[in-house]
Amino acid sequence: MRVIGTAGHVDHGKSTLVEALSGINPDRLAEEQSRQMTIDLGFAWLDLGAGETIGIVDVPGHRDFISNMLAGVGGIDAALLVIAADEGIMPQTREHLAILQLLDIQNIIVVLSKIDLIDDPEWIELVTMEVEDLLVESQLGSCPLVAVSAQTGAGLDELVETLRHMLGRLPQRVNYNQPRLPIDRVFVVSGFGAVVTGTLSGGALTIGDSIELQPSGMSGRIRGLQSYQRKVESAAPGSRVAVNITGVNSGEIQRGDVLTYPGQLHPTLLADAHFTQLGNIDRPLAHNAEVKIFCGACESIANARLLDADKLAPGGCGWLQIRLRDPLPISRGERFILRYPSPAETIGGGVIVNAHPGRRLKRFQPEIIQELELRLSGTAGERLALAAKGDAPQRRSELQKRLGFSEGELSAALDEALSGGLVRQIDPQRYWAAESWQQLYQGIVTELSGYHQANPLRLGMPRPELQSRLKTKLSLLDTIIEGEDRLILESGFVRLGEHTIRFSAEQQAKVMKIMHALEAEPYSPPGIAELNRIAGEELVRALSDLRRIVLVNDDIAFAAVTYDLLVAEIRRHISEAGEIDAKTLRDKFGSSRKYAIAMLEHLDSLGITQRVGDLRKRGRNL
Repeated sequence: MRVIGTAGHVDHGKSTLVEALSGINPDRLAEEQSRQMTIDLGFAWLDLGAGETIGIVDVPGHRDFISNMLAGVGGIDAALLVIAADEGIMPQTREHLAILQLLDIQNIIVVLSKIDLIDDPEWIELVTMEVEDLLVESQLGSCPLVAVSAQTGAGLDELVETLRHMLGRLPQRVNYNQPRLPIDRVFVVSGFGAVVTGTLSGGALTIGDSIELQPSGMSGRIRGLQSYQRKVESAAPGSRVAVNITGVNSGEIQRGDVLTYPGQLHPTLLADAHFTQLGNIDRPLAHNAEVKIFCGACESIANARLLDADKLAPGGCGWLQIRLRDPLPISRGERFILRYPSPAETIGGGVIVNAHPGRRLKRFQPEIIQELELRLSGTAGERLALAAKGDAPQRRSELQKRLGFSEGELSAALDEALSGGLVRQIDPQRYWAAESWQQLYQGIVTELSGYHQANPLRLGMPRPELQSRLKTKLSLLDTIIEGEDRLILESGFVRLGEHTIRFSAEQQAKVMKIMHALEAEPYSPPGIAELNRIAGEELVRALSDLRRIVLVNDDIAFAAVTYDLLVAEIRRHISEAGEIDAKTLRDKFGSSRKYAIAMLEHLDSLGITQRVGDLRKRGRNL
């Protein structure tokens, strides 16, 4: 499915040419037909044979309706630039050609119309040379030129064949299951309700699909679909589509809204863009100038913040952050046009490189400009790595949506980014920029280095404390720890691999006193308060971190070897007898009820035992 547009001066016979090609008069308004002048967008279609139908968008040629022209020319695959043989190139011809170039529409056929009005071959030759000079000047010297007459039919077959050949060389429209329909017309059909039309891209639409309209966020459902006045169950990307919507009133929809799937597109008030200014305008573009932006079928007043200059001279290029007055549903990679609101004049255009920067960018920052340039012209893998930056890994489907890649393009970009070390694969569906990974890793190292210095007798920082300090998800923290050899998770503590607890000779002597005291009465050991008096809280905690001792509550600790023996015996007894109580445990080890109850309550908390009345039975973790 393909869509072409017609452009040119108001008197150059575009609509007549469309009708001669397709048999359809694209001028739907009575005023248009009476004045023989296209005011709003006109639509038709042409059967090229072999099942190939192309849509035709006939845009207004008069400068007073340039905003209508811009609403229809976005999303087309090719353009017919119509120039009347009896008049030649007009100022509006140049403006339309410039707009086509700014929108990166490279497939252009120049149509020299109304040749039936010219009897002088030299005049035709003169006009042809003038057009060829314009094309060379515009670096479009390879564009085909076809002379036609809509009245006599001369040249129409050649035009159709030229069009068929040009469109046949184009790659298929990408279907990445992210349908976008910029709405260029809204009307009501009696008994059916709201109908919207546009050129579909990004994915297919199917009857019954839930849809969303942006920027309003209103939701509805597709009741019916038509493409070139034929009812269809599903509409393919690259085609002109009419969508009958239920759940939304036509009065709530306007030209410029975008129909898409719920949650796939979000409006923005800021956008980063690369901009090219036309060379024939009279004044430079100043920082923060008020402009009108046209993107897709939508438009808004905006301010153009120059990021790398105070003024942009005619013919120059630069980086803009566009601050919109109204939120617009635009996406990365979309082309746009800027015009001065008053007096109305086309300034230039460019491409959106980041539709959701999320912040006001500082000006004259080399690192910001470098990142913007990478977003514009970096390899697929480099652009994917930029899309994967952030506080958390991105799902594969989200990366595809952000980048607008087909499945094959996404796979190739992932291969490039992974092999080049630009991204890290977190799990089968999630990826994270290596730069973002490194930032979190360095944050962990910094926190642990400071903690080790301040707490040399701690094995490491408790894992929940580290998570809280870094303000990250526990699962992501664990992924970084598992993926970096320098980070060690041990007994619930995170430490750097080079960190160990080292006791001085004096501290080692106190440690020996603690261990002797615990071993003297292994099943009725001195309480933690007594151990603290012997060696101090720091040393007792260090022995706990090292698992030389095990704290079972705030008052009681056992030597690790004694603790392990107690646990093994309790497991064995429950396995054989099915249960154990405090009295049995006390008598078995010649302890006291205080220690037996403390041990069993501790094992309850670990799920090794389960309390049933005064008994303990098998726990979930036995």
